[in-house]
Amino acid sequence: TVKFLEGKEKILFLTTSNRGGWAVKELDEEPKSTKLARAVQSYLGKNKCTLIEVPDLKIYTCEANVSHMKGNECGLKKAVLKDKDKNPTGHHRCWRSINNPDDELWKISKVLFESDAVVFFGSIRWGQMNAIYQNLIERLTWLENRHTTLGESNLLKDTSCGIIAVGQNWNGKNVVDIQKQV
Repeated sequence: TVKFLEGKEKILFLTTSNRGGWAVKELDEEPKSTKLARAVQSYLGKNKCTLIEVPDLKIYTCEANVSHMKGNECGLKKAVLKDKDKNPTGHHRCWRSINNPDDELWKISKVLFESDAVVFFGSIRWGQMNAIYQNLIERLTWLENRHTTLGESNLLKDTSCGIIAVGQNWNGKNVVDIQKQV
């Protein structure tokens, strides 16, 4: 992974595991996947590799505009986030971001559109990726929907993507195989 990432210019790391406040305060514990992401970022350099801790952001759940009574309105041009500071490319098109001005998904999409590689770090819980990861992936549906359903360009076609999952739970290999497809 590190050797592959050395050939990239701008990398985004998204950590999705969390710890309760007591574990952080009393045990000085950080999620293993976050520790791993920090170690790789340190090796590659912070100027090349941006790390965003997703649990620290306010990211609302998806509104499911991909399948409501009006039809599929996920990622439509009329759903563009109009704030130039949050959406300098004009590509961020998510109704939840519009309907909730304090939503911080833009902090991820803004860096994602500048990156040539993204790596998701997370943990396996109950035989699947953790809830924060799942929420993030679902909130990014507008990116996938633009391309597969609306027939627009694939904004991420030149962005390499990877996933690193840790944990002491069953089904890890299957989860990683499925998420690599996603």
